[in-house]
Amino acid sequence: MEITRQAYDDLVAHCIAAAPEEGCGLLEAGPDGVAMRARPIGNVDASPVSYTLDPAGHVRALYDAEAAGRHLSAVFHSHPQGPPVPSPSDVAGALEPEWAHVIVGLGGEAPEVRAFRIEGGAVTEEAVVVVERV
Repeated sequence: MEITRQAYDDLVAHCIAAAPEEGCGLLEAGPDGVAMRARPIGNVDASPVSYTLDPAGHVRALYDAEAAGRHLSAVFHSHPQGPPVPSPSDVAGALEPEWAHVIVGLGGEAPEVRAFRIEGGAVTEEAVVVVERV
């Protein structure tokens, strides 16, 4: 998946700020498919080991993206104490197979960002490519 530097930096910053709870949100992509905006959304679980996007924030993000001529392309969340790999609950809760699932691991020396496609319980990692754009 391709993501702009600004969106990448914003999603990492949100996840760091949310710690010790999981931070979460959605990514908006333009017509070319590049994720260009991170939309932090509240975690209604308020938990260090799980997340649920605030439904009102999710709907607002959908409408705002469509109004701007973009679409939602990915969900992101953090693992404050663990590696950036999908947990069993992440796999079970992956309801949008066309979206990338971006996980920010905060358990190491520096944040680590990885992306996955999850469909029917199958997990496939894909490269995260940061593109420099204004």
